[in-house]
Amino acid sequence: MGRRLGRRTGRRAGATGARKLSRSSVRAGRPYLEPPAFASVWERTLGRAHIIGIHGLANKPPRDEKAAWWRAAIREGLDRNRGLRVAEADLPFTFVYWADLRYPQPLAGDRNREPYRPDHGLGPFPSPAGEPDRAEPTLTDRIYRGLSHLQEAAGLTPVDDLILEYRLDDLWGYHEDAAFRAAARARLRDVLAAAAADTVLIAAHSMGGLIAYDVLRAAEAEGTPMPRCALVTLGAPLGLAELKLKLADAYGDLRVPAALTAWTNLMDRQDIATVGDDLAALYAPNAAGVRVRDVPVINAYRRPDGAENRHKSYGYLRTPEFSRVVAAFLEAAD
Repeated sequence: MGRRLGRRTGRRAGATGARKLSRSSVRAGRPYLEPPAFASVWERTLGRAHIIGIHGLANKPPRDEKAAWWRAAIREGLDRNRGLRVAEADLPFTFVYWADLRYPQPLAGDRNREPYRPDHGLGPFPSPAGEPDRAEPTLTDRIYRGLSHLQEAAGLTPVDDLILEYRLDDLWGYHEDAAFRAAARARLRDVLAAAAADTVLIAAHSMGGLIAYDVLRAAEAEGTPMPRCALVTLGAPLGLAELKLKLADAYGDLRVPAALTAWTNLMDRQDIATVGDDLAALYAPNAAGVRVRDVPVINAYRRPDGAENRHKSYGYLRTPEFSRVVAAFLEAAD
């Protein structure tokens, strides 16, 4: 099946109860990285809504810093896109961090070229809803789709080997290093087990989407109870031919995990990790009829030097489409 995944190996912020979302005026400055000056923007207690985030490829900043930046990006998106002010302590969020399993030292200082920084613009972040051409598959998408079908028919994946080795390198390690793979899955599985009584939304970026899919399908195969949960994948590489072949071989088919009540797949068409067929065309509905809902977005993240990165987690977390899912999830837990 072409070159096997895996090359080199390397080496939770607590959740709180949720309260009713309310709208409020937007204050200048938007200090998403600092505790808010007001007590709360929530009006009354909701059910136990619980957002679980899991990061994606490559080395990361230290665990607590990365978790705080995810929280900040989610809160910034809710503010800018929905007019919802959410105090940091009121966001029911747990972060699953696995970079330390592969990288001995986290990114720090100048080594981190892509930190979270608030975007101090006004109004919602950009969306294909206002630019429909940006929702359409790109030329790269169309070319890869044809190559993907050929790779699958031949059982050889030379194109994917190049993409995975030079652009999505950790996926090699995930599939070749059984100890790393088991440890990464265990981090998410343990958090899900602790949230068994909660209403759960998993926000899985990049390779985190693969880990989430693996955990849910493996639990289903083993008969391990999982909380009923919704999944949002952000820039997930689940359309790549080699991953599809491996997942189908592991679980017998490609379909929505049984534990999911919803699966929303957010992808920027310029994000190389999301090339290929839309996931709804690849992953069959589960027994309850839950289907993948593919939603094109515009990832507007910029590095401090102004360069764009259409794959960056903070950009996905601030999209209007992700904010809509989060707001609906928290309201539905009422």
